[in-house]
Amino acid sequence: MTVRVRVVILGCTGSIGRQALDVASRHADRIEVVGLAAHTSAEQVVEQAHAFNVQRIVLSDSDAAGRARDLGGDRLMVGSGPEAVAELAELPEAEVVLNALVGAAGLRATLTALAAGKTLALANKESLVAGGELVTALATESNLVPVDSEHSAIYQCLVGEERADVERIWLTASGGPFRGRSAADMANVTVEEALAHPTWNMGPKISIDSATLANKGLEVIEAHHLFGVDYDRIRVLVHPQSIVHSMVEFADASVKAHLGTTDMRIPIQYAFSRPRRWDAPVAALDFAQVARLDFGDPDVDAFPALSLAFAAGKAGGTMPAVMNAANEVAVAAFLSRRAGFADIPRTIESVMAAHDAEPLGSLEQVEAADTWARARAEEVLSSR
Repeated sequence: MTVRVRVVILGCTGSIGRQALDVASRHADRIEVVGLAAHTSAEQVVEQAHAFNVQRIVLSDSDAAGRARDLGGDRLMVGSGPEAVAELAELPEAEVVLNALVGAAGLRATLTALAAGKTLALANKESLVAGGELVTALATESNLVPVDSEHSAIYQCLVGEERADVERIWLTASGGPFRGRSAADMANVTVEEALAHPTWNMGPKISIDSATLANKGLEVIEAHHLFGVDYDRIRVLVHPQSIVHSMVEFADASVKAHLGTTDMRIPIQYAFSRPRRWDAPVAALDFAQVARLDFGDPDVDAFPALSLAFAAGKAGGTMPAVMNAANEVAVAAFLSRRAGFADIPRTIESVMAAHDAEPLGSLEQVEAADTWARARAEEVLSSR
């Protein structure tokens, strides 16, 4: 008899959330969705709830929650506000919580899920970036499963291995849409160009982060917290084919690599199925058709956000939260055409320079650092 895993999906209307629901629909005999949460997309969440027979949904926006109540009628239990999202993360009947919320708002839900003893499938990178020490204090190797393709790859390479034997982590990056361009080329980059990622189909914020390589920098901070590896032993490699999702080098100079087709449903599904592997609707990698695998160092002059993330991680404490918040504000300004592409790393650098990092001790401290950094970033953008 197949045992069904009961899942809550936070961020159900975003790219990761929709793909998670696709996995759930393909494995309906193995996955039961018991809760859904989103920000404002009331109509879409209600539609998803009906499709998957889910009774509990949450909209963090109160107006959207009101629309959901009108649409769902008596059949749906609708929560409202960030606190209700966090409460959904500790739903008693849920075993796995997929946190695919976008931005620093996901940290509270992450901490709530771990404190409640849930297995956390983590796709909200800001949880570890902004609150890494808080998360790792609650997490174990068995209850925190990364969903990002790179971290899932590392996680899978470490199955059966001793963490003490890890010598180096190699994080691969496609290089984004501007691979090979110089720093001078970035001055006139358009929003449309930056959104045109060559490999992955992602939301706008993550697409811009990939274009600046800030996304890879955030992943470096995540990897440090997830796998307990010092920053000096984490290397970023540009790998345009996006076939090798990441690698782990061990003390004996052996290297394990995770290779596969580029489809986010694979790491999402593994977070639900581990240690087993289920069939998936993706084409197998045909090595006879793989002409070459290229690797190279990133151009940190053209993509300074990567170096800024390393610096934030090494400073520790509240600095990664500040770096992340400044990046979010600058990316939003670029997407709304209030700032240029090169203004993103300039804003991050300016905000970080104005901040004195403090040891991290509480969620409230993270939230205060986040609020300060957002206000400072807006000041920097308005004065440029």
